Amino acid sequence: MEVTLFAEKIFQVGALPITNTLLTTWLTIIVVLTLAYVSVRKVTLVPNFVQSAAEVVVETIYNLAESLGGEERAKRFFPIAATFFIYIITANYLGLLPGFSTVGFFEYHDSEKVLVPFFRSINSDLNVTLALALISVGVTHFYAINALGVFQYLKRYFSLNPVLLFVGLLELVAEITKVLSLSFRLFGNIFAGEALLLTISLLFAFILPLPFMFLEIIVGFVQATIFMMLTLVFMIILTEKTGH
Repeated sequence: MEVTLFAEKIFQVGALPITNTLLTTWLTIIVVLTLAYVSVRKVTLVPNFVQSAAEVVVETIYNLAESLGGEERAKRFFPIAATFFIYIITANYLGLLPGFSTVGFFEYHDSEKVLVPFFRSINSDLNVTLALALISVGVTHFYAINALGVFQYLKRYFSLNPVLLFVGLLELVAEITKVLSLSFRLFGNIFAGEALLLTISLLFAFILPLPFMFLEIIVGFVQATIFMMLTLVFMIILTEKTGH
């Protein structure tokens, strides 16, 4: 058994390869939509456990957005920030369930028998984390153009003043590093955790993997929070008018 850097193909539909991380992506979407439906299906003044948990998550993220960017921008940025947090933490925790990365079928790679799991944590696939990072940075710039206007937005990066032009070009480079930072941070932590848990579980089936499992629960929460916070901060910074 081995942990590969790439997602393994389970089957193929026409020209579309269906990988184990793609299957987990669909499962994550189903879980998030189900939780959202159950949370708002019967809203009551005395909430049940699911409604209470949903209210705590929503209120905490909204208050955080409001404290950083004010009420007006919080209303715009909150849906994006909350979506990233809920989606990523759900995906991270699904990857810790029994059967993930351990139940599948065997294939022969270079005459070596290798297990191909049916499901695998989506954030252990760099393609997924890179897509999330591109969406995060893309939405950030969309909000910046919407808030500042095209001229003020371009003025942040381009100027007739050589010093300001140099600073603007550095900021353009920084936008590229944002994508790399967001994607590789999430990918690296989740992939390393997946490899660690798989190795420990092969060596010791009971008891010993539990502390590492609790550690990955914390890591999954922290990584979802960091991704959400960085996205929120980037949106607030880029929507600030020049000179603020």
